[in-house]
Amino acid sequence: MKIINTSNAPQAIGPYSQAIELNGILYTSGQIPLDKEGNFVNGDIVAQTTQVLQNLEAVLKEAGSSFEKVIKTTVFLANMEDFIAFNEVYAKFFGNHKPARSTIAVKTLPKNALVEIECIARIG
Repeated sequence: MKIINTSNAPQAIGPYSQAIELNGILYTSGQIPLDKEGNFVNGDIVAQTTQVLQNLEAVLKEAGSSFEKVIKTTVFLANMEDFIAFNEVYAKFFGNHKPARSTIAVKTLPKNALVEIECIARIG
């Protein structure tokens, strides 16, 4: 098991890692809209989703992976009314690749974020 850590994404704000690699599979922790310095990105679902996916991209890259190697994502939305706008941003990052995905509406996310995303990906 290998801990993955990059300075190009926000550091964990609790007792967890940005990601763990095991047997060629990467498991990321959920990313919320914090910039790499740990500042919360205010804004609408488009701005927050963009930051979250940039964070995931940095973690994937550090591990030797990419969006094209993502197997599954889990998305947490604070408001399902944001689903269409969220999906538009998400589709831009993933292009033609369409990993399995679960989208869950939640009451509250850390720091009152509008979105949190975690993923599982292949490495190499």
